[in-house]
Amino acid sequence: MNSPWPAGGPAPRGLYLITPDEADTARLLARVEPLLAEGVTWLQYRHKGADAALRGQQASALQALCARAGVPLIINDDAALALAVNAAGVHLGEDDGDIAAARALLGEAAIVGASCYDELDRARRAVAAGANYVAFGAFFPTRSKATTRRATPALLADAAVLGVPRVAIGGITPDNTPALVAAGADLVAVIGGVFEAADPIGAVRAYRRSLAA
Repeated sequence: MNSPWPAGGPAPRGLYLITPDEADTARLLARVEPLLAEGVTWLQYRHKGADAALRGQQASALQALCARAGVPLIINDDAALALAVNAAGVHLGEDDGDIAAARALLGEAAIVGASCYDELDRARRAVAAGANYVAFGAFFPTRSKATTRRATPALLADAAVLGVPRVAIGGITPDNTPALVAAGADLVAVIGGVFEAADPIGAVRAYRRSLAA
């Protein structure tokens, strides 16, 4: 059974911003910090190519930024790192560790999310194991990672029965956001749509307008 939503408040909605791969920690912080003030709901630290030392350094620095901004930090793949830096939670893919073990390690107040790709059954199992949000995608072509599975808006609607926030990811733009929200997405997860934009602050604002629409 999934745990109650952390802090007992309303389920989150909005922009779920994911960090780009950035080896220079100072540059990473400079890119992220101004965006946190623009209404980002969650920030996920994701850097697949970093070694353990760099991941620890960057996660700790981002946690300090997020704490000042009041934005929950979620660590990709690594529940132990989330615990070490006092992050709000962890996000796990299918090969990134056990959801129940992450829940036990981080406690009932943590945010624990799961990548469920294009599979409602996977989402159902994740929630049963302790995930309190599920992510589906890719919905559209994306350059951020190789994808072989494609989710549909109908999946978001079908997942409403799980009773947890639903995240849409993969090639999401301000233009296609409203259709996903209409289908049931509570949050849209974005990397390149913000960090590869000529004006990242303007991009965050555009996503927020689309989410509100």
